[in-house]
Amino acid sequence: MVELKTPGEIDAMRAAGRIVARALAAVRERAAPGVQLRELDETAAKVIADAGAEPLFLGYHPDWAPIPFPGTICASVNDAVLHGIPTDLRLRDGDLVSVDCGARLHGWCGDAATTFVVGTAGPADTALIEAGERALRAGIKAARPGNTIGDIAAAIAGVARGAGYGILDDQGGHGIGHEMHEAPYVPNEGRAGRGMKLRPGLVVAIEPVLTGGDDAAWTAPDGWTVHAADGSRSTHCEHTVAVTTSGPRVLTLQ
Repeated sequence: MVELKTPGEIDAMRAAGRIVARALAAVRERAAPGVQLRELDETAAKVIADAGAEPLFLGYHPDWAPIPFPGTICASVNDAVLHGIPTDLRLRDGDLVSVDCGARLHGWCGDAATTFVVGTAGPADTALIEAGERALRAGIKAARPGNTIGDIAAAIAGVARGAGYGILDDQGGHGIGHEMHEAPYVPNEGRAGRGMKLRPGLVVAIEPVLTGGDDAAWTAPDGWTVHAADGSRSTHCEHTVAVTTSGPRVLTLQ
């Protein structure tokens, strides 16, 4: 069932989203050559705890996962695309890092992700990240009353495919509210005009996942980390977005 939120509930989700944005900013500032992924996780955990919120990912255990997720953030490096566990791995200059983070405040959730390069960024990585961000902006722009889920998906894919990038199979956005994952599913590729019609009060996480190669992926033995099958570097960006009568409202900005 799709749950529509009231303006007051959207404001409450905005408060949670602001915490997520602060956590991501702190992680990005902390990231440097020699820093462990675990240290980035600790940085995000402190921001969330200091704000009186709780991490969404820590202990999350969907039925397909062998263990509950052990971190506050997902930290995915280079060919890892999604759900990377924050380990003792130390970052190196030039690493491409995708960080996904979620928080719950007073029962309401926020979820966002960003990708950046540690230290020196090469032109291919810069172009990949910029394409992902353009795809996200296009998806957000399409999140308007009267449009459809397919319009969001088509907008994302139009940017990604037009720039020559892959779109990871079977990965996309989702509804969000009291729970991190709610209906509807928001694919990253689809046909304009198809799917559920968007109504004011719908809140979704829009999250393009692009690869520098093809669309296939594999899951690591840890049961969580998703890698691009061809070893290409990848980008993942995400915002929590409310559909309102005045247009899309991004809830996970600082």
